Amino acid sequence: MPAPRKYPDELRERVIREVRSTGRPIAHVAKDLGVHKEDLLGWVRQAEADRGERDDWLTSAEQDELRQLREVNAELRRANEILRAASVSFAQEIDRPRTRSSR
Repeated sequence: MPAPRKYPDELRERVIREVRSTGRPIAHVAKDLGVHKEDLLGWVRQAEADRGERDDWLTSAEQDELRQLREVNAELRRANEILRAASVSFAQEIDRPRTRSSR
């Protein structure tokens, strides 16, 4: 579960619109609206990536897909470890010498 967001989505959208429409420096807009400039810079870059204006950032959809794939990959690795341990156990069971019961 992702961490709660410090700033509401509406504020993010408003600040991004302000930067894009006015062309003012990010640091000035961030200071005026009480947002940390590094946060604002990340939001602007992400918005640009989502609009296809940046090739050096993943879109939000790509980030979600990557997060899901990493979770699936981790689960598959855990499952493989369990299966590997079980196969070792079964192999040891098969390799044990059998003793005959006396009847």
